[in-house]
Amino acid sequence: MEGFWAIFWLGVILKVPVLFALWLVWYAIRAEPATDADSSRGGGGSDRHPPSLPRHPRPPRRGPHAEPAPRSPSRVRVTARRLTRAR
Repeated sequence: MEGFWAIFWLGVILKVPVLFALWLVWYAIRAEPATDADSSRGGGGSDRHPPSLPRHPRPPRRGPHAEPAPRSPSRVRVTARRLTRAR
């Protein structure tokens, strides 16, 4: 009788959500589309404006009559301290 309950659980009880999902899809297909009472505006969508993206400052213009680009900073090499063994 121990194996019966496992088969019953897998074969019957777990099929209920699958049957509900199939019924829901069938019901959605058969349903008539909803009509909007104020369809005179047309278009659809939202009346809200999308948020504007922050504007980053423009880099300076470089051209034949502009100042030359600034020089790169000089590179500095850092030397590490050698580790010595403690005896």
